Parts: sequence; structure tokens; C-alpha cells
Amino acid sequence: MLTSWPFAHRWIPSPKADVHFEIERRDIRNSRWAPTTAPTTLASGEVLLTLERAALTSNNVSYALSGDMLDYWGFFPTEPAWGRLPVMGFGVVTKSAHPEVAVGGRYFGFFPLADHHVVAARSTAGGFSDAAPWREKHAAAYRNFDLAQPTPHDDALLIFRGLFITSFLLEDFLREHHHFGAEQVVVLSASSKTAIALAHCLRTSSKVNVVGLTSTRNTSFTDSLGEYHQVLSYDQIAALDSRPAVVVDMSGNMQMLAQVYAALGANIKHCASVGATHWDAPRHGVTLPDPRPQFFFAPSQLSKRGKELGREVLNQRITEALDVFVASTNSWLKIRRSVGSAAIGELYGALVRGDTQPNEGNIISFS
Repeated sequence: MLTSWPFAHRWIPSPKADVHFEIERRDIRNSRWAPTTAPTTLASGEVLLTLERAALTSNNVSYALSGDMLDYWGFFPTEPAWGRLPVMGFGVVTKSAHPEVAVGGRYFGFFPLADHHVVAARSTAGGFSDAAPWREKHAAAYRNFDLAQPTPHDDALLIFRGLFITSFLLEDFLREHHHFGAEQVVVLSASSKTAIALAHCLRTSSKVNVVGLTSTRNTSFTDSLGEYHQVLSYDQIAALDSRPAVVVDMSGNMQMLAQVYAALGANIKHCASVGATHWDAPRHGVTLPDPRPQFFFAPSQLSKRGKELGREVLNQRITEALDVFVASTNSWLKIRRSVGSAAIGELYGALVRGDTQPNEGNIISFS
């Protein structure tokens, strides 16, 4: 059944039902649990995985918002008006018709938000990839399933791995371009986890001042992290230093971004559009001067650097940087678990409304 604002799920499948969470593509506030059936037999080369757990964050809301533009809805096709939300998680092989993929293996990768997932598997060095015809155009990072032994840091890795890679690559992109001549990087929605990761990468590898803009309620928390040189609330935008700047917009709030443009004027050397934590903010009636925001697509930078450095070298650098960042979050990250379809649906609604706390990391499972 359709769930409408404010996300009061009116139909809950039984705990043993096979289900997929689906979102209305024209209005991400509407969602439903679609009954599905896990296959009893598999075609040659197919693998059936049961989702062990996954992260559900505002990053997933960004996937929904850009589902058509970046073809996130193409990952796991369903009825045309609906989309199956990709989530980063761990899954366990419960059936296998692939000679190199054993039952019981545990894999990390992108799954639909569902209790099960069938993959047309092709062996890789680290596990297998999804070889379905509709997946061929998607970046390898979105198609790979890597063998993963349990670790004490699995929850934090699920929450941060995907968004950290985006932040790591954005810092790399900005540094590659000498920060477009900027002396500071101004980050909107600074309390979001992707923004925090970017601030960490910038402070670690770039010699620029990192300024965070966030809501008044999140200013103290964001400042306490020690990742930003300066934290301002949105009503303090006029206090931004008038010096060359790169602006990174993770809010998607065009009116707020226009205020930043007005405050910095010709000092803005580049504007990178990354996320949309304020996805429901009005977008009409706002005209920005040059330089216009440019969407940063992390897989493009990943592919470029992979070719230049070699994928193994790049992966090692990302892994080492991610480990350092995850360790730095131990003092503030609070894991919150949502178990079962009702709790997962409520969490999705809270994320879309922006009703979650910045220090929370949400892990979902079906049992």
C-alpha cells in the first residue's frame, strides 16, 4: 500500500514475507512495501543473497532524488512509476548456481532495500559482479560484490564507506585543480556525514581553510568535531570572509546558495554540487551568476584516478584514509538500529523529512 506524508505505513508484511521497498519516482515522500518471491531455483550463474544489514542515510535520499538523472533506478528495475532504493550492505549467499560462489559467503556491495537479491554473477578478483544486461552501463563500483569477513567496525564502514569515497575523490579533484585558486572551501550542510568526511579529507590533505555552514541547531555539534576551521550558522552567511573560495553545496537549497553567492561575489572560483539534504527547498526563481554549480560525479574521478594510479594503489589509498576517518568518528557516532519493515519505513520517512540527528548512524535489517 502507498505510504503518503507523513509516512504512516498502513500495511506491514509479516516478518517471513519476501519484500522490496519501493519509492514513487515522481514524489520520493511516497513509498510502499512490494511483496516479492525469492526464487526456489536459479538459472546457471545466478546467486541468491539474503540481506544481513545495510546503512540507510541521507545519502540514500540523494540516490532517490537523482534516481532518473544518474540511473540509480536502473540498478534494480521494477514497475515504471516506482524505483527500488539502492543501499550499501552485507549479504549472505543462501543459494548459488555459480561454481565459484559458495553458499554461506558474505559479501559487501549495493543491494536493493529488500530481504533478498538475485545476481547474475561474474567472478572477479575480490568476489563477483552483477552481469545482468541492464547493469552493464553502471560503474564497476556499483556492480561489484566483495567477499567480506565480519569485523568490529562493520556498522561504521557501512555508514561511511560510500560517502567517504565521494568526499575523498572530491578533495582529490579540488587539489588536482589547485582548488581553482581558492584559499577557502565553504561547505553547505556541514553537519551531514558526507560534508564531515570532506572536511576531514581537506584538513588532512589540502592547505585551505575549511568553513562549514549549517543550521543553528547543528552548529555546536559540527564545531565540536574539530574538522572545520570555522563553523557558521546559515543566518551568519554574511560573515563569510571575502577571499577566494570554492563552494561545495551538499544542501541543494538554491536560496541558501544564492546568499553565499551574494556574500562572496567574485571570490567564488568554483562551485561543486554534491548532495541535496534540503531537497524540498524551493528551487524556482533563483538565478546564480557564473561560476554556475557543477555536479560532481564521483565515479568519473574514481575511473580517472584508477587509470592513472592503478586500481590497487587507489583502493589502498582509499582504504587507509577511510580507516583513519572511521577511527576519528568513534567519539561521536551513535549507531541506531531499525529492524523490520515497519521500523525501516519509519526511518526512511524521518530521513526524507530531515528528522534525524547528525551524530546518528542508521543500520537496518529485517531480523
